[in-house]
Amino acid sequence: MKNLQIDNLVLGMVATNCYLVWNKNTREALVVDPAALPDRIISAMESRDVKPVAILLTHGHFDHIGAVDALREKYRIPVLLLDKEQEIMENQDKNLSSVFGRGFSTKADHFLHDGDVVSYAGVEIKVLHTPGHTIGGACYYIPEEQVLFSGDTLFLCSVGRTDFPTGSMGQLHDSIHRKLFVLPDETEVFPGHNEPTSIGYEKQHNPY
Repeated sequence: MKNLQIDNLVLGMVATNCYLVWNKNTREALVVDPAALPDRIISAMESRDVKPVAILLTHGHFDHIGAVDALREKYRIPVLLLDKEQEIMENQDKNLSSVFGRGFSTKADHFLHDGDVVSYAGVEIKVLHTPGHTIGGACYYIPEEQVLFSGDTLFLCSVGRTDFPTGSMGQLHDSIHRKLFVLPDETEVFPGHNEPTSIGYEKQHNPY
């Protein structure tokens, strides 16, 4: 990688990957999917002496948004989400928080659309709408670093579940083949759960 450092915190009841993505030159940071335990996220950023500038959400399920409000309140930074995912995140039943424990919801500050390119922490990030796990799931691709944050769309030799509200295996298969497998094989993939992988490896070994 060139300018970015990517650190992973595994947080919450279903071991969700929260990524601190920070620019080694400017020390500006993105928080991707702040799953839970905001104190741990804050401590990790303070120990690295980085300044968060935005929160990127791959989708609205409870295990990816648990620390959103605490981080937004502390740092006064925007929360970004694909527009089609708004109802999922704001509904306690659809975001599954009421199913897996205490119901809660939160809101985004800015809504993204498929194909958008946003700039934070000194890099350009391409927004890829990848429905299937949820209707408004998104992946974030950083071309100059050749990295992809795939949320619960693509895992190491697996894919996200499609039996939750708005899920569709057909859409997920289409998203992966049309949006992700067209990326360079060397693209590193940082998923919402489990270990990192690469596009090339998944094209050869993913049974889905």
